[in-house]
Amino acid sequence: MTVVIADTSPLNYLILIGDVDVLHQMYSTIIIPVEVLHELTAAGAPAPVASWIQNKPAWIEIRTASAGIRPHLSDDLDSGELAAILLALHEPDALLLIDEAAGRNAASGLGLANTGTLGVLVAAGGAGLIDLTASLARLQATNFRVSQSLLNRLLDQ
Repeated sequence: MTVVIADTSPLNYLILIGDVDVLHQMYSTIIIPVEVLHELTAAGAPAPVASWIQNKPAWIEIRTASAGIRPHLSDDLDSGELAAILLALHEPDALLLIDEAAGRNAASGLGLANTGTLGVLVAAGGAGLIDLTASLARLQATNFRVSQSLLNRLLDQ
């Protein structure tokens, strides 16, 4: 069974656009490291995000990353990204939800399966769980950075 571990960004954006429940529908349980919990409740976090995580659903599990395996990873990673990658390294069949290029590159370099907010939305749209066009429009209304050409390609698929 695939263990799904989330970094801050995918949770943040899925909460903001009202599609966070697709995580539970597609993956059942989502694991987040303590560092991601702190990022989601930090002073600069959007109010809906902080409120959601403070009243987190039962399908969100919080874990502490073990200090066992500590590969050298880029200094470009923030604490949430690093902790999520470390948690994923301890799971034999992990899927890491992570958006930032440095984090995705580090995860891929370690052989970790990963996807981001867009990948989750495309999968949810393909499964008939969301209206992909509407979800991508809501995502564009946030500060999520994505090129229009990529959005067009996703919608054409």
